[in-house]
Amino acid sequence: MPRVGVLALQGDVREHVSMLEGLDVDVVRVRHPEDLDTLDGLVLPGGESTTIAYLLNSSGIRPVLEEKITSGFSVMGTCAGLILLSSEILGGRSDQWCFGALDIAVRRNGYGRQIASFESPVNVAGVGTVPGVFIRAPKIERCADGVEVLATLDHGDGEHPVLVRHANVWGCAFHPELTQDSRVHQLFTDSL
Repeated sequence: MPRVGVLALQGDVREHVSMLEGLDVDVVRVRHPEDLDTLDGLVLPGGESTTIAYLLNSSGIRPVLEEKITSGFSVMGTCAGLILLSSEILGGRSDQWCFGALDIAVRRNGYGRQIASFESPVNVAGVGTVPGVFIRAPKIERCADGVEVLATLDHGDGEHPVLVRHANVWGCAFHPELTQDSRVHQLFTDSL
């Protein structure tokens, strides 16, 4: 049984934990660097990316997680987690940092502010159509060669990737944890 952590500093922690528990994985809420020691993978949840970044620094988790990701540790970021895993943040704050683990450029709130949040079906390669919940979602505006695009969405301005993967790092622009469909989480846990 894989042991999967959910970064439990801010954001959709409970929803990810519930989704993963339904997949019969051992779930750990990660609040301290040592919580990462025995994990097979980690989910960085949606929430507020600058707040999560601040808490990653103040908790001491950031340098430990950076080293683990560089060493091949599996991680999936949803919404704010995707922003943190990216290599370039467009429209971010001047003091905002990212792990640089996915060679993509993301625009914070790329689909609009809170009032512009929406739901749309998303066709995921090898899985089929899953519900996509987009809340102040980041928009992936650039993917480097080698980044596998697993799903795209056309929200009126052309196709944009919404689920990507490069080796051990997964990024999702929407919130699969806010639905009853566990197939995106299953894809991640199956890769561990």
